[in-house]
Amino acid sequence: MPDRAPLASRVSTFLAFDFGTQRVGVASGNTLLRRASPLRTLAAEGDARFAAIQGLISDWSPDALVVGVPFHPDGAEHDNTRRARRFARQLHGRFRLPVHEVDERYSTTEALAEGAASTDTDAVAAAIILDQYLRALPADDDAAT
Repeated sequence: MPDRAPLASRVSTFLAFDFGTQRVGVASGNTLLRRASPLRTLAAEGDARFAAIQGLISDWSPDALVVGVPFHPDGAEHDNTRRARRFARQLHGRFRLPVHEVDERYSTTEALAEGAASTDTDAVAAAIILDQYLRALPADDDAAT
């Protein structure tokens, strides 16, 4: 029987977040399938938000986290750009996992265009963000985390 350990050691799992001040969409994915799936939208704020994220991290055991960072269409930063980056820093500080930022311009618009219902738009946007990250990874997955 062939040894499957080398394949398993190259698979990295990710949780991705579409940050918002009221809601945070969450998606999961890995480097084996190179495809993300929407998980849920967190409507909690402050410590309750991070407690919910801790539960997801415990359940999924990701190797790294991905956060969508919004920009104006011309690439300029705005208030939510700074908020999303602060959220990314908080994730890293609290959970000690690598955090990767992805330009998430138009992810919500794309989620709506794909038919996401209003209750899951943020989770679908998080999956779009993670799909974008996974597509940009080199063929050698070890560089991902």
